Amino acid sequence: MSSDANTPVLRNCIRLPLAEDELLEVTAKAKDYAIMHGAAMRSKTAFSPDSLNFAPFVLVPSSFPRKEFEKAVALQPIINRLMHNVAHDEEFITTTLAETIKVDEFTANLFNIYRKVLAHGFTQKTSLGMLRSDLMLESGCPELSPRALRTAAGEDGGQDAGAAVGQIAGAVGAAGVGTAAGTGSKEKEEQKEHREVQLSRATKEPERRATGAHSAYCCWKQVEINTIASGFGHLGPASKTIQRFVLSELGHADKLHNMPDNNALAGLCDGMVKAWDIYAKPQAVILFIIEDVSYNICDQRFHEFYIRETYPHIKVLRRTLTEVHREGKLGQSKELLLGSQEVAVIYFRAGYEPGHYHSQAEWDARYLMETSLAIKCPSIHYHLAGTKKVQQALAQPAVLERFINDPEEIKAVGKIFTGLYSLDDNEAGNASYEMALRTPERFVLKPQREGGGNNVYGVDIPDALKRMSRVERSAWILMDLIHPPLTKGYMVRPGGDMPPQIVDMVSELGIFGVVIGDAEHIVHNYQAGHMLRTKLSTANEGGVAAGLGALDSPYLIDSDDEDEQK
Repeated sequence: MSSDANTPVLRNCIRLPLAEDELLEVTAKAKDYAIMHGAAMRSKTAFSPDSLNFAPFVLVPSSFPRKEFEKAVALQPIINRLMHNVAHDEEFITTTLAETIKVDEFTANLFNIYRKVLAHGFTQKTSLGMLRSDLMLESGCPELSPRALRTAAGEDGGQDAGAAVGQIAGAVGAAGVGTAAGTGSKEKEEQKEHREVQLSRATKEPERRATGAHSAYCCWKQVEINTIASGFGHLGPASKTIQRFVLSELGHADKLHNMPDNNALAGLCDGMVKAWDIYAKPQAVILFIIEDVSYNICDQRFHEFYIRETYPHIKVLRRTLTEVHREGKLGQSKELLLGSQEVAVIYFRAGYEPGHYHSQAEWDARYLMETSLAIKCPSIHYHLAGTKKVQQALAQPAVLERFINDPEEIKAVGKIFTGLYSLDDNEAGNASYEMALRTPERFVLKPQREGGGNNVYGVDIPDALKRMSRVERSAWILMDLIHPPLTKGYMVRPGGDMPPQIVDMVSELGIFGVVIGDAEHIVHNYQAGHMLRTKLSTANEGGVAAGLGALDSPYLIDSDDEDEQK
């Protein structure tokens, strides 16, 4: 992750440091509170199915600009629709992945299933998308005087105030267009009022700039869109629960209203139940596809338990790909049967990396499920739509117009993409290759993988590229490195220092979305909560489940230049 002495710092929600005795006491309480509220994982170093560690967490919530959070929330239904349309565009997926599947065996195996399913026709035309759009604030903006932290009062902010308001208002207005299918008049009125509030906040920006105040960010940029196993639907809200407790213990209950509502668990699970309703067989079950060993057990189980407690008539099963191969078969109408139980919905929490497929048996199980009548989350075409190569293609000029009709929506989505570059063996790819060798510190190199720990950063890029043949390069994409502002806080980890030390951190916000439909119609489309992962500013990767980040939640601020409140 890129940070230096000039990297701006967002103000804290409370004054730090805390007194040592107070810090020790509240940290000890918070650790127990986390475990007792399900913010926990199984240890990777001392695994036992009978014990849990609290998941790493940030003690108090990290600041995040309110207007950028609200724009991300408003934009999610448009992103849902975009990805749904991409997934159903056979020509686009086939053309985009043509070079990648020649050299990436995993993507080729997925594409082979897609090709075979297409040849026979989709048994189940309805897909369930439970997406997570990951984003980071960008501070390295040319229009904001060098990375724009608090410079001398009275200095020009470097951007015309009227243009700034128009830009923000346009983005907010465009984002508000993307609402769930079938939105009622009351909901439309509420959305109108919400947009008016956002625009009102935006109009205050020129006043702030006129006084010489500067921003630690200019916008947010897309990191990636996850279409399979989009985790932390439980741990996202759970982190807010921990941090609300901590703020209250520290005497800051008055600040809790700046922590936005987060109903991610309910939103995602209700999406599965909506798909179950569409399947319309009361005795059918929901199937979770899981890893052989589930370290992130609480996040998975809370989805299952929410469904069982809220909809006790719906049964949930958990099976590995290996177990589906052993137990699964298709009935006369191509319904998926596990023993005598018919499966209505399949929710993949595994199957996104090569290690989940130990042999041909697991690939056969995936194909069996894809040819079945069950509604998949994700279906094979949704899975392929989430590959880095497809996302790189979407960032190219004029491509969005293929999938989005509204010009304002195209404009709003186009603004969120950072630079994404092909490394195919052609003129454009070779130019990207040379650019990466000349200035590697500007980029991150990404393969077609999920799960964290696979990317190559900065100065390590040239050696990685030089080890690849021209053909092998096409399995990777190059992405501009985002320069997020810093926050300062306490990161609490199992076995970590007591008391914890204040560290520099950067955060990545994930916005959940649910979309259900077929190639012709979308029947449900909504934003479904959020999660925030925070990592040390010196760390490149930030996956909590991968042991590299920490649970966090956003504390919304209206500007980063106000004094910290006591």
